[in-house]
Amino acid sequence: MKKRVETWVKLSLLPPVGASIIRGLTGSMRMESQGHEQVDALYREGRHIILAFWHAQQLMVPIGYRGTGANVLISQHQDGEIIARIISRFGHRAVRGSSTRGGALALRELIRLGRSGADLVVTPDGPKGPRQVAKLGVVQLAKATGLPIVPLAFSCSKKNSSQAGIGSWSHSPGLGVSTCGAPPSGCRETLMNRRWKQHVWNLRQS
Repeated sequence: MKKRVETWVKLSLLPPVGASIIRGLTGSMRMESQGHEQVDALYREGRHIILAFWHAQQLMVPIGYRGTGANVLISQHQDGEIIARIISRFGHRAVRGSSTRGGALALRELIRLGRSGADLVVTPDGPKGPRQVAKLGVVQLAKATGLPIVPLAFSCSKKNSSQAGIGSWSHSPGLGVSTCGAPPSGCRETLMNRRWKQHVWNLRQS
């Protein structure tokens, strides 16, 4: 009985609270998006993307995503169900699966959606890590769908209240990565672009 109550609390109360927190954070920050011009150009051409960002930033999709509705790869764990219910409040759909559970079915569904004309969202380092180390799955997904990989990183700074949120985009046609923009003065560059560059370099050498 206690476990059922705990599950009900998690699945019924946490999603609306989580969505409210994200909306509150969005409204409380002064945000700056860097390097998004190429992404906007893709949307103007009627194209779609694979949005990739590190696992720890998964709940930042509603803040950084510039499209009109995405299909997000989320694990089948109970915590994944909470995340799925949160993002559904922002108009996104969950595709359930991970490298350890339901991965094959999820990959087939993502490929189907990508080929049919939809944005996909994945975390290339996955829930099991290693942290901020991209795996081959996102590249394989891009090859199967023909969609460009667009890495996204989100960082915050308390030191400069005028630059509270930084959204940093990089556009990757195929395996090539070209970073767009530079962090403002006083803000640390996120590791997203540097590690993606290294990952793509390693793939080219293999």
